[in-house]
Amino acid sequence: MKEYKTVEYEARDEFVEKKSRFIGYVKPVKTQQEASAFINSIKSKHWDASHNVSAYVLRENNIQRSSDDGEPSGTAGVPVLDVLLKENLVDVCVVVTRYFGGTLLGAGGLIRAYSHGSKIAVQAGNIITMAPCKILSVSVDYSFYDRLCILLNEIGADVESSDFTDKVTVNFNLKTELVNSISEKLTEQSNGKFTLKELGEKFAKV
Repeated sequence: MKEYKTVEYEARDEFVEKKSRFIGYVKPVKTQQEASAFINSIKSKHWDASHNVSAYVLRENNIQRSSDDGEPSGTAGVPVLDVLLKENLVDVCVVVTRYFGGTLLGAGGLIRAYSHGSKIAVQAGNIITMAPCKILSVSVDYSFYDRLCILLNEIGADVESSDFTDKVTVNFNLKTELVNSISEKLTEQSNGKFTLKELGEKFAKV
């Protein structure tokens, strides 16, 4: 299973073009049902908007969908989808809401506006890379904790939690191919006192 790019969280951003207000919404989704539910929630929220243009790309079965929602064919849904494809994003749904401001933008203007609406939504959602990772845990003495933090930071580990009791137990995710490297460094720096525990596998942010 390969790594992939997606957005980290649901977000929104907006801009005004010739008095038309464009609001870009983005959400990480895994299924068509999740994408449809998100699109419908935005349509309900902005029931009075001129258009709620949408697009999504799913990793499973490489599904790609877009809707112009009443805008001239090819001027809205496709530009929104194109932004996702150019960024190589998957498991992402974008809705760009438009409130018409009275001035026609023309086909070129619409394409640029919807592309921009999609782009700012995606940026607001924070693009991340997900990769096959090991779920790891290590318990260390307080005196070694700072050194462990430096080690985890240097290797690019994604720390999930730190539990401070009589020792410090840190749970983190790390790209599978880097596990041997951190294990060797930990053994070396602690003179074999601390070792990693593998808890499982999952796709995680890297």
